[in-house]
Amino acid sequence: MSKKHRRLRVLVAPSGFKEGLGVREVADAIARGVRNALPRAKITRMPMIDGGEGFVQTMVDLLGGELRPFTVTGPVGQPVDAHIGLLSGRRKRTAVIEMAAAAGLRLVPRDMRDPTQTTSYGVGEMIRAALDLGAERILLGCGDSGINDAGAGMAQALGVRLLDRYGQPIAGNGAALRWLDRIDATDRDARLKKVNIDVAVNPYNMLLGKNGVARVFGPQKGATPDQVAILEQGLQRFVRVVRRDLDVDVEPLKGGGASGGLGAGLHAFAFARLHPRFDLILRHIKLDRRLAKTDLVMTAEGGIDGQTRHGKVPAEIARRAKRHKLPVLALAGTVGAGVETTREMGIDAVFSILNRPCTLEDAIRETETLLAEAAEQAVRLMLATRFILRS
Repeated sequence: MSKKHRRLRVLVAPSGFKEGLGVREVADAIARGVRNALPRAKITRMPMIDGGEGFVQTMVDLLGGELRPFTVTGPVGQPVDAHIGLLSGRRKRTAVIEMAAAAGLRLVPRDMRDPTQTTSYGVGEMIRAALDLGAERILLGCGDSGINDAGAGMAQALGVRLLDRYGQPIAGNGAALRWLDRIDATDRDARLKKVNIDVAVNPYNMLLGKNGVARVFGPQKGATPDQVAILEQGLQRFVRVVRRDLDVDVEPLKGGGASGGLGAGLHAFAFARLHPRFDLILRHIKLDRRLAKTDLVMTAEGGIDGQTRHGKVPAEIARRAKRHKLPVLALAGTVGAGVETTREMGIDAVFSILNRPCTLEDAIRETETLLAEAAEQAVRLMLATRFILRS
């Protein structure tokens, strides 16, 4: 029996821990914990990307290519170091972009977290840079954003003029969308019509309403109730003017609310096509092929709760693992209300990595160690349970 356990094939397929640990580091920490419990296990690391931080690096690692560094405008207007991935081989004309590299929440200082003022201008600069590099196709990941401007800043970086009732340009932020009166796309970068832009989005993220991006994610980005109302007003105005001036209806667009409405902006201003993120990503990384050669799946995310089933990495991993009748264990920094609903998606057990009361700062600093320890204990518990059931 022990011999069989030592040869267990384990797939480690986590998400990153936002503002704590990157997805590759999370996968390495979990693998280390599994190895402590099962020294001879065959462990396959498969860092899972959802379009947010780590999207470019992981796609380049999996598909081959190189990173190109750029300095672009960050979400609060400061220069930030970003990067674009250029794929190789038969995909050599494909550029990979993650919006978080230019407008991610991580780039917004905690004392400046006001999504009425942040901008996606740097995302437009990255798209322009990819076009300058000769890209014929762009894969763009939406996730981990610190913005709520519906791509207004991005559009301006690409030559679109957003004007108020007096014909003056508005600021490229969420609050200024309330004053949008007219869109002039005369000087929009003409290359956008010749490039295919495919965007990985969470299809559950809608633009407007009680489940819209401002109300659901605005507070997570630092918005007060009054600021949430301002953001919603701006998005409503954006929808009306885009429908009139560009003849594009973004209100019902699945995933239109992704990254503070950037999904809708990419579709309206850059002719982009939005795809459920896992349909687009897993098409390239062949998850199902790896699951067919696996005995146990370990996944993780910073927080697991009732929202996890709405397009989050652990739920998607579990859903696909259950097609292969595989057990799934999930690790989380925090376990919140509604976590029991994740069982419906196929997660068999959820373990918090926290082993004592501590501050958020301490938890972030110790995430790597806590993950490894929790992974080891989860696997040891699974092995003990299997022994009891078979005895």
